[in-house]
Amino acid sequence: MSHRRTYIDIHILQTVPPSNLNRDDAGSPKQAVYGGARRARVSSQAWKRATRKAFEDELGLPAEQLGTRTKRVSTLLASRLADRTGLDGEAATRLSNALLAHDLDIKPGKKAAESAYLLFFGRSQLDAIVDLVAERAAELTALADGALAKAVADLPVRAQLTAKHPIDVALFGRMVADIPALNVDAATQVAHALSVHPVEIEFDYYTAVDDEKKPDEDAGAAMIGTVEFTSATLYRFATLDVHHLAHNLDMDFEATIEATRAFLRAFVTSMPTGHQNTFAHRTVPSVVSYVVRHDQPINLVSAFESPIRSRDGIAATAAIRLADELSRTSRMWGFTPLAVASVYNPASTTTARHQDQDTESANVAQAFGTPRSLDEAIDATIAAVRPRLDGATTSR
Repeated sequence: MSHRRTYIDIHILQTVPPSNLNRDDAGSPKQAVYGGARRARVSSQAWKRATRKAFEDELGLPAEQLGTRTKRVSTLLASRLADRTGLDGEAATRLSNALLAHDLDIKPGKKAAESAYLLFFGRSQLDAIVDLVAERAAELTALADGALAKAVADLPVRAQLTAKHPIDVALFGRMVADIPALNVDAATQVAHALSVHPVEIEFDYYTAVDDEKKPDEDAGAAMIGTVEFTSATLYRFATLDVHHLAHNLDMDFEATIEATRAFLRAFVTSMPTGHQNTFAHRTVPSVVSYVVRHDQPINLVSAFESPIRSRDGIAATAAIRLADELSRTSRMWGFTPLAVASVYNPASTTTARHQDQDTESANVAQAFGTPRSLDEAIDATIAAVRPRLDGATTSR
């Protein structure tokens, strides 16, 4: 059996109205200079978290199949120990701390209920740790501290956190600088989303009125403030190494397919929630293109190195440029996709008042393929990937 590489690149164009999806330490929408122009930016971390939340909130995946990222690993483990064994809270916490201290060397944090590390792990992995001691929990907690530490010293606690990863840990990885054995290399890479055009920061001045103020009292507002915002057509990119995902999921190919399907949908439909109540900024993309490759991932942001400047809309020009860049990487560099499945409206991918609309439409169709619904595009992508997993091996 030979080692194969299979990547799924996800290219998205998405227009958002006035919004502040992802702000910096001063409250301003994040930005970056690209191609000599200041662009709106949404960090990769913001969209990865939105994707993780979408697994449960939108796709309805059970919480027990997903991970959580927290400093309260000892608290969660103690809660599970108490539920399973009937230990009281103090005894369960003591046993939890003992289990985590030796094999994992997880140090306590500044707060009593927290560890020093923000650890990303699966809830089911905690249950596997509980399995190690469930039958003799009462016996262990009856021991003095030194004897308890010695009694649990040889238990394979670390092994429970390095196998049977939940899909979000398998996808996004885990890094604990002080405990390299717990590290998991991510199967995905997510780019910072960038606007395809220059942006300027704008300010919304708002006031709040006291509803109980009498008509004869002063007319001033009870509160005033400002919030910064931008509006943008964003280019979003992520890539998934399918074989590395299989490696992270213990070579369970059906689990890999299901995790891939979940990521293909959740990354597309998710949205960061910064100032969501203020701006109601949730939109859907105008273009989604899944590109299956065997050579290397290719970010097509170069299509927008020269910023789009238009007063007649941005999205159509962006779609044409993205299609041209996808075709160029194949024609000039030989990076020919194994499969392409796209969601787009052909009528919305031509520029207004352009003499070569038929040519534009043909070029877009050649690059993106037949327009599909999101479900159809995901099914087609999975169909292209599945045969490459069957009988394949991976080495990391």
